[in-house]
Amino acid sequence: MKLVPQLRLPLLGAVCGTDNQIVSVERSTDLVREYAAYLRVEKGLRPLSCEAYERDLLQFAEYLEGEHSSLAAARHAQVSGFLEHLKKHGVESRSAARKLSCLRGFYKWLLLDKRIDRDPTVNLESPSAWKVLPKSLAETEVTEMLERTDSEGAGGEAHAMALRNSAILEVLYAGGLRVSELTGLREEDLSLDAGRVLVRGKGDKERIVPLGRAAIEAIEKYLREGRPLLRARRGRASHHVSNQLFLSSRGTGLTRQWIWSLVKSADSHASPHMLRHSCATHMVEHGADLRTVQTLLGHADIATTQVYTHLALGRLKAVHRAHHPRAKGRAE
Repeated sequence: MKLVPQLRLPLLGAVCGTDNQIVSVERSTDLVREYAAYLRVEKGLRPLSCEAYERDLLQFAEYLEGEHSSLAAARHAQVSGFLEHLKKHGVESRSAARKLSCLRGFYKWLLLDKRIDRDPTVNLESPSAWKVLPKSLAETEVTEMLERTDSEGAGGEAHAMALRNSAILEVLYAGGLRVSELTGLREEDLSLDAGRVLVRGKGDKERIVPLGRAAIEAIEKYLREGRPLLRARRGRASHHVSNQLFLSSRGTGLTRQWIWSLVKSADSHASPHMLRHSCATHMVEHGADLRTVQTLLGHADIATTQVYTHLALGRLKAVHRAHHPRAKGRAE
């Protein structure tokens, strides 16, 4: 995502700013902090999500300073102007749509709390981010990545880490998990006999994710031959026993950054999120409906899943040509 250049506007205490401007900036900052606390405590959002919302709101507050306004006083035209400002500075539609979603949640909160009398985001058309298909790998590319990682190593710790890495990639692709969801998995979340795992997504919402045969076998082998060795190597690195499913060479939990590095080392063109999109893309290409994909990925709104609509329509056309009596044999 491209960052919008700083507007270099007078901030708190600036000589050229009026007292009213300073007060409005202070109030906007206080509102952002209060809203972030609401998201964290009431909505149960993760710290990284709260920080992202704070950044988006502060960026909009900075834009409003140039309009001699504040977050609480913003109007429809100013929100629309902010979106145009983002577009002018090369911000991708997906990022702009996320910022607008953040603003909608913020002003809904202010409205319900009776701090404002109108929502400035009403009737604003969201940037058409869903028209941009997320990047995904071809099925052959995923297969090659998994086969390259499916190595048992020379033995000992190398063997344990190879089994762990193979299981991680299989789970990312099989379940379409986010990185934070994978690092948060615990051993007790597994139900391998039933072929599923309990996943905690955004806002700590839980969902059941099915696992395919390859992922189940990779996890079973890791639990049998890899995890006990890594757990034993915890030594004095920690004073408590880690219950996370995937462990580092020190027996502690893995970080999000480490998972990114693992995927990059398996395929320099790939990322964990690309494996998530690959999971959804390949399912739709093989006939899965969007509601099923929505449930698997943990999307709160079907609109988020509609990015894969054109894939479903492509299959629908192929089925129609193959089975409709008036469509057989017709050229594309």
